[in-house]
Amino acid sequence: MKSKLLISLLLLLVVTPAFGVPLSDKTGLVNRLDVKAEGYSFEVQTVANFDVKDFKFDEAQKRLTLFVSSSLENNFGEVYLPQNLLSGNLTFYINGQKYSPIVKYNESISFITLNFTGSGDNKIEIIGTNSLQGVNQTMPVENKTSSENKSQVKGGGCLIATAAYGSELAPQVQQLRELRDNQLLHTEFGKSFMSSFNDFYYSFSPIIADWERENPAFKDTVKIAITPMLSTLSIMSLAEDGSEAQVLGFGLSVIALNLGMYFVVPAVVILKVRKKL
Repeated sequence: MKSKLLISLLLLLVVTPAFGVPLSDKTGLVNRLDVKAEGYSFEVQTVANFDVKDFKFDEAQKRLTLFVSSSLENNFGEVYLPQNLLSGNLTFYINGQKYSPIVKYNESISFITLNFTGSGDNKIEIIGTNSLQGVNQTMPVENKTSSENKSQVKGGGCLIATAAYGSELAPQVQQLRELRDNQLLHTEFGKSFMSSFNDFYYSFSPIIADWERENPAFKDTVKIAITPMLSTLSIMSLAEDGSEAQVLGFGLSVIALNLGMYFVVPAVVILKVRKKL
């Protein structure tokens, strides 16, 4: 346990900017919605740079409606939707207009990535072909949507990298998603790390992403800064699926490389320059 906490702390230092300041959930970055249906409670979670002011679930129409508010023109967020609440072929509308987000699944949760424009109030509708699947008196919903299940998809979007490279479909962003989905979330250590990492990362990453969109020079600076880190993360793809030892071993290698690039080398250069001066 101590080794896991130590590695998580080191990874946080490597992959997050030094000027990131944690924010409160009151900023709207994190929303946990308690959806009631047929006497059960389903937790729908959103992580976004917009706030969810209200929501409504229509059991007959198999539709979940989110009423969101944002002070930003560019909105980015992710929704973790339990499949025993809504599943099947999902259809999406934003302010009445059909919308096609990126959707990934595991056996219990749909992982939805939203990216749309429009400040002020917006309405997001999610309609499924199935609703309340597998809900019965012998298997309470709370057990099906346990923290273990949610941790399997709680990866979050790569907001900073997406803003830096201009698209969530950029190869560099896809690399980060594949690393999360194919290596980290297939091990207990990876799940534990991602769960704690996301709580910290999403407290500041929407702000950094907005700065990138508003300031091209800052965007280019961030891109230059994170490119070496992305190159070292490719080492993690060598880890075998589900191998705790290999994920931990390659993770330590990545940490060492990044510490060397971002801290040791600059420190050595500074010391040499100071000696010459």
